[in-house]
Amino acid sequence: MAGTNLLTLLDDITALLDDIATMSKVATKKTAGVLGDDLALNAQQVTGVSADRELPVVWAVAKGSFLNKTMLVPAALLISVWLPWLITPLLMIGGLFLCFEGAEKLVEKAFPAAKSNDHNEAADIDLVEYEKQKIKGAIRTDFILSAEIIVITLGTVAGASLLNQALVLSVIAVLMTIGVYGLVAGIVKLDDAGLYLLKQAQQTGNRFKEILGKGLLAAAPRLMQFLAFAGTVAMFLVGGGILVHGISILHHWQLTVTDYGLSHLGSVGEVIAPLLFDGTLGLLAGAMIVLIHHIMVRFIAKKPTT
Repeated sequence: MAGTNLLTLLDDITALLDDIATMSKVATKKTAGVLGDDLALNAQQVTGVSADRELPVVWAVAKGSFLNKTMLVPAALLISVWLPWLITPLLMIGGLFLCFEGAEKLVEKAFPAAKSNDHNEAADIDLVEYEKQKIKGAIRTDFILSAEIIVITLGTVAGASLLNQALVLSVIAVLMTIGVYGLVAGIVKLDDAGLYLLKQAQQTGNRFKEILGKGLLAAAPRLMQFLAFAGTVAMFLVGGGILVHGISILHHWQLTVTDYGLSHLGSVGEVIAPLLFDGTLGLLAGAMIVLIHHIMVRFIAKKPTT
């Protein structure tokens, strides 16, 4: 009798694990696009620090990301049970913040003098504080993207039991963090890998290692430049996408634009049109928030103190 109960328990555990694996696979496919944005954004966020501090910074952000998930997973489960209507407004606030950060980066690129004093202070006074600010910014961005991924995952397993939902969310959170920050660590150390291969080539005379090392050294700065660009674009795409899915009229307009792209450009237009719509919407929303933010800052600065 005890043996039968044990076999039944093992069978139930196997079925549960199989269900979790299946649901996790589906959730991973649905969140793959956001994971790509997460990779680009975080690789871009940790650039600008000294080479010997790159891995410690990535590790610090990864620890912050794990902490984000330990708060987000139970919060998402509680909100889905007690306050399901609150998920969309919270996501939209996060989306608007991403649009704002992206627009701020464009303003800094267009008007570098506006931030020159801040950069000089970071360089001349306290590089440690500058690094801390980079880490905080990366963790803040990770929080928003993680929240979106967890909500998408939650929607995928909405019909499952609370236990299954919790297990799938936990699996996705762990895999997402390890995958993203493992790749980020590899990307930021490409130049070191190139130097290592060149040293090996000099010692052994291996022509292949020399070519590969030079290729990595040449590719590393270009890849980081691309990721910096892709990270900014991703802010507008993700932020705009959140707004589109949260506001029905915007979603309707996006479908109209998608149909137009499909009718004129075929399957290519069907893919590109919604991306252009989301990106343009994110850019416009970010620009509006930046304008309001700068007006408020100037107003507060000019306001006489009592």
